[in-house]
Amino acid sequence: MGTGVKRYLFDTNILIYYFADTLPVQEIPRIEHILKESFNISIITKIEFFGFEKYSQDEFSRELEFIGHATVIPLTDEIADSVIDIRRKTRIQIPDAVIAATCLTEDLTLITRNEKDFRDIAGLDIYNPFTGETS
Repeated sequence: MGTGVKRYLFDTNILIYYFADTLPVQEIPRIEHILKESFNISIITKIEFFGFEKYSQDEFSRELEFIGHATVIPLTDEIADSVIDIRRKTRIQIPDAVIAATCLTEDLTLITRNEKDFRDIAGLDIYNPFTGETS
């Protein structure tokens, strides 16, 4: 990109923690800033987020409106090729491989608590709000 502006992709678990109001208090301002400036999700996260549990109609409407503010990155051939490469090199579930491949293809930092799921992905930048660290 060359702009020097860091862009992010939210993993499903962070959206769930955000809605449950269980993110670390000290990281909420940073997360809310990122939501305003770089709210990107993978199509997989959209699917997982709405399929996480049975929402009431009010909850579903609120979450649908929230996700409406995100840029949802579709599964492209380039991302699919990256998923295949990742899966041939690591033991990672397909949804996580799609999320990682989306980050790598689109030059995004992944926001997740599940660092262990992504630790073997070379070149993947991760921000974990529960540790406050970016790797």
